[in-house]
Amino acid sequence: MAYVVPRPDLTLWERLYLPSIVGGMTITLRHMVATIFGRLFPKKIETHRSLLEMSSTGALTMQYPEEKWPMPEGYRGAPVLVMDQDGREKCVSCQLCEFVCPPRAIRITPGSITGSDPHANVEKRPREFDIDMLRCIYCGMCEEVCPEEAIFLRKEEPIFVGTSRQGMVRNKKELYRLGGVMNRPIKKWEGK
Repeated sequence: MAYVVPRPDLTLWERLYLPSIVGGMTITLRHMVATIFGRLFPKKIETHRSLLEMSSTGALTMQYPEEKWPMPEGYRGAPVLVMDQDGREKCVSCQLCEFVCPPRAIRITPGSITGSDPHANVEKRPREFDIDMLRCIYCGMCEEVCPEEAIFLRKEEPIFVGTSRQGMVRNKKELYRLGGVMNRPIKKWEGK
């Protein structure tokens, strides 16, 4: 059963909403005075001063390629593929990252290693490895599930832009270029 709450009857003065409008203007004036003189809210003024000092030009406008805001502490980064110390692909097309990806942003087409490679019959490598950055939610599950440590989330990656949806899909070549070489003490190709 619903409980009906009676509304109070408003006076003519309250129905005009003038007290609310005057109250809002008072708050706006108080903030304006605090910004201009800095006496009412010194803590907020110090925050603004520290932001101004962060930029070398002395203004809040940031000169983007030369100046960048620091990334927050919890930022994981964007997924990239890495190679081992000898320049070989670490990804073996197990497709675990594709299966565990919640938004299904990763697409892998398995391939084989060519016959001239000494490791041709040992493992395989991806023929195609695409990550749709518009769908990626930067959760890090692909990095956690990878048994070969072939995919990592890199914080120091540059900001990327695209002019179309297809331009925001990173292919294998670009992912390896961004990832580079990951030096690890364990080499899987060497015997014990």
